[in-house]
Amino acid sequence: MPLAVMRRAVRETVSGLPREFWWLWTSTLVNRLGAFVATFMALYLTLDRGYSASYAGLVASLHGLGGVVSSLGAGVMTDRLGRRPTLLIAQTSTAASVALLGFMHDPVSIAAVAFLVGMASNASRPAVQAMMADIVRPEDRVRAFSLNYWAINLGFAVSSMAAGFIAEFSYLAGFLIEAGMTLVCALVVFAKLPESRPVRTAKEKADEAGLGTVLRDRRFMSVVGLSFLVALVFQQGSVGLPVAMGRAGFTPADYGLAIAVNGVLIVALQIPVTRFIQHRDPRRLLVISSLLAGYGFGLTAFAGSVGVFALTVCVWTLAEIVNAPTQTGLVVQLSPTHGRGRYQGMYTLSWSLAALVAPLMSGVVIDRLGAEWLWGLCAVVGTAAGLGYALLMSRVPAEEPAVQVPAVPAAPAVPAAQMPAVPVVAAPVASGASAAPAAPAAPLRDASPAKVSGTMVAGTKVSGARTGPGTAEETAVEA
Repeated sequence: MPLAVMRRAVRETVSGLPREFWWLWTSTLVNRLGAFVATFMALYLTLDRGYSASYAGLVASLHGLGGVVSSLGAGVMTDRLGRRPTLLIAQTSTAASVALLGFMHDPVSIAAVAFLVGMASNASRPAVQAMMADIVRPEDRVRAFSLNYWAINLGFAVSSMAAGFIAEFSYLAGFLIEAGMTLVCALVVFAKLPESRPVRTAKEKADEAGLGTVLRDRRFMSVVGLSFLVALVFQQGSVGLPVAMGRAGFTPADYGLAIAVNGVLIVALQIPVTRFIQHRDPRRLLVISSLLAGYGFGLTAFAGSVGVFALTVCVWTLAEIVNAPTQTGLVVQLSPTHGRGRYQGMYTLSWSLAALVAPLMSGVVIDRLGAEWLWGLCAVVGTAAGLGYALLMSRVPAEEPAVQVPAVPAAPAVPAAQMPAVPVVAAPVASGASAAPAAPAAPLRDASPAKVSGTMVAGTKVSGARTGPGTAEETAVEA
């Protein structure tokens, strides 16, 4: 591909997104660059502290349980307190609890603080996703979520490589570096991100969507259920695959080489694939990605070498690249503007629960039936999720893009004295007929807020001069 074409593709991918999005994106990248603890926690407990593998598994489960507990609570905070306060509370709490974990030595204390770390670190997710939905136009959301997902994986790839070197020097240094970089994220949010929660009217406050409203939303809860199934499949890359490869006689280095393909492909392909899918039918994308995930893991049953394992990773990684932004965009589409935090919290809960259930499921199936049955089960679950999306999306209306209204030059003023008098003549009305009333204005569909002179305004988005390659001064009104 010529260099000029690549430059134009990158420019088109990143252009047109608001400044606030890029500060939020930067905060996400910095956060993931410092995510050392999740990478070496098991090694820290077993090698440095001398605890058993069972205890390390218990700590990991408590960390995941903390994420489950905080998902819904953080969603409520996002709607009631606001996106920005929730982010600040979550990130400062994460920094404090991670630093504290590095100084814990008693097994009970380590387990308790690990639970707190899980709660705090997961609490920012509903706020990030709700804020992104607030500040990005509907037609740009899949692209924005893809770029955010790319930042997450780029940061994780770098931090995973750095974690090994830091652990050789000092495990405590890893805890403190992660705490420091999380504080940097909080400073970015504090200094650069305004509150994006739409201003609510008295009626909207009275009709506020509670958790009961979310649970009664059958269509959305169906999405949550399907998300849980897909997450169960994707989780096998980190819980079922290493165990199965170990049982087959492969070394940890072999697994590391195979799974590294996942991060490399996401970093390399997320942006070009996003350009391809951002205006495609989300129903087809979710069905195809679910089937690719299921059968990508299903093919693992036939893998007998590291190269074949890596090929199967390529298949389900492509599914992950397509599924993640498309599914997040669907969640935003189905969420009411003033209930986005709660809806995003429920969606986050599906992944947190999958992180708890997947290790138990893979362990039981591999121990009792064998790894081949686990990969066959993944294919069945992926097929069920694909059929579920096909049925569900047939009843989901397409999201309307923002209405672009071009700027119209003002007509020259004419003095009132020079304006000729125009007689007003009533239009004749046929006998027996009545004059038709004026048609009511069409309701605005997605009243996302916009930033005008540093203030987030609900209802319309008015953007003045948008500078960038190939863009002209325009005024946009977002419905």
